Amino acid sequence: MKETAPAVTVPAEAASPVLPPAPGAEQHAALAFANSAITLPGNQFVDLLGTPAGANQWLVDHGLAPVGAGLQEVCAARMRSLRDHVRDLLASHVSGEPAPAAALTAVNDALTRVPTASPLSWAPDQGLHRTPPHPVNQIVDQALGILAASAADLLTGPDAERLTACGSTPCNRYLLRAGRRHWCSVRCGDRARAARARRPQPATD
Repeated sequence: MKETAPAVTVPAEAASPVLPPAPGAEQHAALAFANSAITLPGNQFVDLLGTPAGANQWLVDHGLAPVGAGLQEVCAARMRSLRDHVRDLLASHVSGEPAPAAALTAVNDALTRVPTASPLSWAPDQGLHRTPPHPVNQIVDQALGILAASAADLLTGPDAERLTACGSTPCNRYLLRAGRRHWCSVRCGDRARAARARRPQPATD
């Protein structure tokens, strides 16, 4: 059996010049979120949330956090985890499979985690007191709640029937189909057409 070489992670900047937002990603934040993990030709992988700085910048770019919010790795890891669950929900919808229970739980948890008030705490030196959430955690909770709501709205709204996966291997992005188009970018469309042209044609009598 031929072994598949592990994917090579490349800097996030490598995806920016060649991959515009997939169709629908500007209307649905959940699509942009799911597409922050990008597989490129040549067994390359780009993770826009792969570092705390990258995750912070992604939130800033999408209006979900202030510049210099100071995300730590635990926050970036929470974002990557929810993204994986959102991708699982999109994949199950596109393939017509049942929604994974773990993904539903993760999205619902993000939807209900957003704090509405400071919780009540107790400590020996303070007694009962209100504990305001950590500012960074509050930012991340709010952002993940918005992204989870976007995913829920996308999957239950009128655009759900247009949701599809990019048809150009190895691209792993999702998009909203417009007409017969099922590629996330011109680059992917050109690659798919070139691959089709290279396929052996059936013999004719």
